[in-house]
Amino acid sequence: MSNLEREPAELLCESPRTATAAVEILEPRDVPLGGPRAMGVRRTLPQRKRSLIGAWCFVDHYGPDAVAGQGGMQVPPHPHTGLQTVSWLFAGEIDHRDSVGSHAMVRPGELNLMTAGRGIAHSEMSTASTTILHGAQLWVALPDPSRHHEPFFEHYVPVPVVFGPAELRVFIGSLLGQVSTASVFSELVGAQLDLPAGASVELPVDSRFEHGVLLDAGSLRVQGEDLPLSHLAYLEPGLDILKLEAGDAPVRALLIGGVPLGESIVMWWNFIGRSHEEIVQFRAEWQADVIDGGRADGRFGAVASYDGSALPAPELPNVRLKPRE
Repeated sequence: MSNLEREPAELLCESPRTATAAVEILEPRDVPLGGPRAMGVRRTLPQRKRSLIGAWCFVDHYGPDAVAGQGGMQVPPHPHTGLQTVSWLFAGEIDHRDSVGSHAMVRPGELNLMTAGRGIAHSEMSTASTTILHGAQLWVALPDPSRHHEPFFEHYVPVPVVFGPAELRVFIGSLLGQVSTASVFSELVGAQLDLPAGASVELPVDSRFEHGVLLDAGSLRVQGEDLPLSHLAYLEPGLDILKLEAGDAPVRALLIGGVPLGESIVMWWNFIGRSHEEIVQFRAEWQADVIDGGRADGRFGAVASYDGSALPAPELPNVRLKPRE
């Protein structure tokens, strides 16, 4: 998914050395993606007080939205650098096309993972048969040695695993002996967790990881703390058992985590780099290669099967992009 904000802020994202509490609750902010009928999302990452959970650097949660009223997802070709996009749906279907020739459908319970590396372009459009669209779009920052990797695309369908009353689908990394085949460049975990009303589970997790729990449905307590709907609970490293307790409605949540990245990254629009100069270069190449009719064999390539125009980059601010601590 593209970040369609017209004035995206530049961010320096760092792995904090300490957490402020055993469970830190991150509130979402509403972000409209595009015009008056475009869909909106609830963004919990990044934000000023926390930018990274492991290498996870971006979490958008959307829906359930009636496509007839909201217009669904209509995102023309747009670029990415230095990251992986993780697409996960609860309802609906999205048509994915990219500049390395991939054409795939995003469906509930199935992972679409796009590794941008040095640069890629892609489009995302909800299909004509979709009436309700509901899901999450997440980004993973690539560590410095891997961020110029050649771009590629993967599709993976995790097998549900039952642990006590809980059911999990591990789509990134490993958990409970289930190992995703999706490519990762740092130690990560990503899973959907479903828990019946009134049930609780003590989930063994990697104590080296910091973790996040995003509540999609139901009512949930994380380590004894209430987690409001669409909020993200952060837990610092050192935890080996994660206790989750459902309230009076069935729970559906996303669990993410990883070893702290240990790097500072600059995020602006759909680019991840390490400096002001890199972001300026990425934007200039996108505008020249795609928007201004430049070379289709440039950094980002072209989404040949898309019938329409690519998405222009926003204007850079009139000052040097300065890191935000």
